[in-house]
Amino acid sequence: MSFQAYLDNAEAKTGKTPAELVELAHGKGFGPDTKATPILEWLKEDYDLGRGHGMAIVHVIKNGAGISDKHVDSGGTHSDPSNVLRLDGIAAR
Repeated sequence: MSFQAYLDNAEAKTGKTPAELVELAHGKGFGPDTKATPILEWLKEDYDLGRGHGMAIVHVIKNGAGISDKHVDSGGTHSDPSNVLRLDGIAAR
């Protein structure tokens, strides 16, 4: 599953776009220096997100929408078409 697919599935599970989840996380004080565990615990408790989907959200909370070029058009199962993830939600496409 691509990185974007993890984010899209997290949106489907929570009803929140990745951008909305990032905004909520920042409101709780989570940011680039926050360890993954408290963010994952919040996502599990409030949205019942598992670790895989949670880690995708953790990445965008901590690092923004950019991902490594090694994932772009790699041909593998985690291949993404761009090194910039869409955080604005499925409906915006």
